[in-house]
Formats: sequence, C-alpha cells, structure tokens
Amino acid sequence: MSKKVTLKQIRYFVSAAQTGRFSQAALQEHVSQSAITSAVLDLEQQLGVSLFDRLQHGVALTEAGRLFYRHAVFILDSVAEAMSMPLSEAILGSEGKIVVAASYTMLGYFLPELIARFKRANPNVTIDLLDLSLVEMEEALAKGTIDMAIGSISNLPSREPYHTQVLMRSPRRLWVSPTHPLGNRDSVSLEEVANCPYLILTIDGAVEFTNKFWENIPTKPDYVLQTSSLESVRGFVGQGLGVTILSDMVYRPWSLDGKKINAVRIEDGVPDLEGGIFWLKTRPLTKVADTFQRFLIYASTS
Repeated sequence: MSKKVTLKQIRYFVSAAQTGRFSQAALQEHVSQSAITSAVLDLEQQLGVSLFDRLQHGVALTEAGRLFYRHAVFILDSVAEAMSMPLSEAILGSEGKIVVAASYTMLGYFLPELIARFKRANPNVTIDLLDLSLVEMEEALAKGTIDMAIGSISNLPSREPYHTQVLMRSPRRLWVSPTHPLGNRDSVSLEEVANCPYLILTIDGAVEFTNKFWENIPTKPDYVLQTSSLESVRGFVGQGLGVTILSDMVYRPWSLDGKKINAVRIEDGVPDLEGGIFWLKTRPLTKVADTFQRFLIYASTS
C-alpha cells in the first residue's frame, strides 16, 4: 500500500525535531500540541519506525529520525523555493567560475545543500570554495582574490565598505546539560550564565563577539575551554563540564558520546547570528557571481 504523507505532517515533524519539544513545535506552528503529536505518530506508523525518543524533558531524534529529517528539510526547502522564485527570472544555464570564501560554520551547516542545488541547475559553473576567517575574508576581498564572502555579517567590524545580504538568522541560546542547575530552566539571565564555567568556540570571530555579552555584566565568566572544535564543545557540555552560548544553526540535542544537550532561551536578548553574503561596493560582481548570489537569496529566504 502506498504511503500518503502531507507537507503539513513533514513541517510539523521538522519543527518538533528543531525545537526538541512537541509543545514548542506547536507554538511555532500555531497549532495544538495534539496536532503535532498526531502528525508524528502517523508518520511513524507509515514508516514503521520510531522517529523520536520520548524523554523526560522533550524529544530527541532516533537514528531513523535523523535520516528522515535530512530528507524532510530538503523537501520543504525545495517546495518553498519552487513557490517563491518567479519563473520569468529563473536562474539557469549560467557558466563561468566563482571564487567564494566562507566561514567554518556556514560551510559546514548552511552551504552544502545550496551549493549542490545550484550546481544541478548550473553544471557549467565552477565554484572554488575557501575556508577563511572573517579577517581573512576582508583581506581577500581587498586584494581581489575572491568574488564574495559568506559568513557572519553580524560580526563585521563595519559594513560600510560592502554590499551585504542577510541569508539566515539563527537565535543564540545557552547550551547546557540537563543535569546542570540551569539545564531545565525555560530561560536564564546572562548574569546567571557568567557564574558558570564557560566553553568558548574560537572560530568565526566568536571570541570577540562573545566578549561583548559581558560588557554590562559585573561578573565575567571563567573560560575553562577555548577550542576551534565544535564537537569538543558539545562533548564538554554534554558531560556537564561547562556551558556555552551558540546559535541554533549548529545546535544538536546530543553529543558524539550520546549525552543530551538542552538549549535554553537567554532573557537578556543576545543578538541572533546573521549569516550572509558580502562583497566590495567598489568592485561589482561578475555576471556569474551575481547569478550565484541571487540564487542564494531566492533559495535561503523562500
């Protein structure tokens, strides 16, 4: 018997996976919690597998759930793009070469699927990708060795020299073990966080940006780990050895060793991560680079 799955069910499943709680997914989708629960149960029955482990404080994707999640996100993105891109302005058939610098997190968590989709539509375009820090991106743009940069434009010292386009916004929350005193709170203050051993990621200008959190806080956190490894941060958080503030874009509710990680809202309004494109105002984009940046805008804002 063929399986009948609706886009609404897939959307509810993705919301539950991203929030880690059926109740939060219901708020996000403006429906009752029972609607989320029903959609997930129906998907599980049709697939014949459990998509979530039901935990004391929320849910976590099973191995089958993680596999289905990747397909579900692709489906929703593809439908949104198809519905929003004007067919008269469809971007197809370009050719040429683009040199693009991108940050570690944008390369790892945002760009791969978008690059693949662009390449399928534009097989004659070559994209050379460079993994650079924000400082290195600005230097490369000034030298003319790259066409554009993709990174955390919220961390740029000044946007004045550049054309900028935000592609995504991702809230920053406190990552904490459920066993930690702050681990099961609905929200925490920065002052409470500052009293905890703190784990800091040293990539993408995170140190400079994080230091701004504490400018108006009397207590400054003790940085017990400074690392460029995101998985190390997850591992230490999962073991209850410290906390960190990072964006939802890179959040996963488990560490590599299977320890649960909660994400708690911060009351003080820590700015969202803004990921986007930027290029020099004094150097117009080539035709093929302009095609690429317009595709990214269509695909990420749909």
